[in-house]
Amino acid sequence: MIRKEFERILPEAAGIPSSAIMHLLDKLESGYTEPHGLMIMRGGKVCAEGWWTPYAPGIRHGLQSHTKTYAATAVGIAYTEGIVKLDERIIDIFPEYAPAEPSENLKKLTVHHVLCMGCGMDTMPRPSVDWIREFLAVPVVHEPGTTYMYNSTGSTLLGAIVRKKTGLGLHEYLKPRLFDKIGIDASNLRWYCMPDGMEIGGGGLLATTEDNLRLMKLYADGGVWNGERILAEDYVKLATTLQNESASESKVNPPAKDNFVGYGYQIWMCRPKGVYRADGAMGQFTIVVPDRDMLIAITENAAGSTGGVAPQQTLDYMWEFLDEIPAGKGEPIPAGPEQEALLKRMKALALPKPPFAPFSPLQEKVNGRTIKFLEGRLAFGDMSGIFMGGNRMPDGISDLSFSFDGDLCRMDYTQEGEKTSVTVAMNGGYADNTIGGGIVTRALASGAWVKENVFRLTLRWIETCHERKYDFTFDGDDVRVEQVDAPRFAFMKEMAPVRGAFGAR
Repeated sequence: MIRKEFERILPEAAGIPSSAIMHLLDKLESGYTEPHGLMIMRGGKVCAEGWWTPYAPGIRHGLQSHTKTYAATAVGIAYTEGIVKLDERIIDIFPEYAPAEPSENLKKLTVHHVLCMGCGMDTMPRPSVDWIREFLAVPVVHEPGTTYMYNSTGSTLLGAIVRKKTGLGLHEYLKPRLFDKIGIDASNLRWYCMPDGMEIGGGGLLATTEDNLRLMKLYADGGVWNGERILAEDYVKLATTLQNESASESKVNPPAKDNFVGYGYQIWMCRPKGVYRADGAMGQFTIVVPDRDMLIAITENAAGSTGGVAPQQTLDYMWEFLDEIPAGKGEPIPAGPEQEALLKRMKALALPKPPFAPFSPLQEKVNGRTIKFLEGRLAFGDMSGIFMGGNRMPDGISDLSFSFDGDLCRMDYTQEGEKTSVTVAMNGGYADNTIGGGIVTRALASGAWVKENVFRLTLRWIETCHERKYDFTFDGDDVRVEQVDAPRFAFMKEMAPVRGAFGAR
């Protein structure tokens, strides 16, 4: 891998008032979202960056649909190499999966239409081993290119197109052609996969905030990196300009105003003229502002049960931030008194710590006793990957115990016949654990007695957007477990209460 570190400069050297970044941080920390990482680049130089502890620069982060831009980049490189044509029909690429008598609209479906969410379908299939055949069996009810529907399975098909043409999956294809060249550490990336092993190009990549910045800098620079053309100039132009109207999104996700102004090739157009972005659920944004020679990358958890409201609020604040910056390409401006305060603040960013409540008179009764679960389902692990890959959700935990010892608690549980021990911090911090064997295994655990008879277990899956809180309520020998938060996606929906009981001592 050839990795040249970006030059770091002060905001005023890039023509950005430190006060404007301070205002942006105030808004990001106002409570509507949970910010994890932020990078601002101007003129090819990083002028502000920070991560909210426990997140950090090298920790990969779930990208959700930001992954789509990586998948489209693979197609763009294959196009640049002359391997893929944008007007190629999908049924000609996958004749073995096409229906025996394809509809007229399916016959018209091309790579271009898949790239711009113009497949003409009204639905998309769930993951399965035979997902490509099932995708091509979905009725193409509208002529391709005449309507818009956000189609994540179609985005994964982009990777399958590259695999069909080259014999290589997305990761293997992109490593020497993209990752190694633009300075992305491919060994730190992780992919969720479909049941047939295809990387989920629609939402399955985990990468760092700076990885995303590097990807979109390639587009901002017209497909050239360090003098080498990686993406054809005409492909970059198509990818970053309007290829399909997306106004119909106003009916699907009314709060998300920046989703209504058009779509390129797995890249969204934005309300400020000429601005475009890669975009993943819960606010994974990398924004390119050509007329300011700027890029802004953010990873966050702007979700909860709010749908598109919180992510759109982040974009609204980004546009307000741009309004505070003098016009032009980044001519230096005098430093103000806020510069030193900003530098200190960026180095000290942190999420609120877990509560410190390590004691309860009930603790001795709970200590070391085994809870047998009798009703409902409690399960720990990487549910995102299981769901996206179309795999079976795990059985619930059968038994669990807490053993308290000063600042730490050991949680032992049995799930699907496998015993696991987790260290839980009781000191207002986190204990780092490895749980399970999937793509995401790193979980930060903390515990607190939020009431005399309620022990709250918090698991922060640090490689994702998610934190999960579980309240264990003890009433005599009966135990009730409830999930405190309300996750964004249906497969993570708030679980029904789980009931258990202590066995005999």
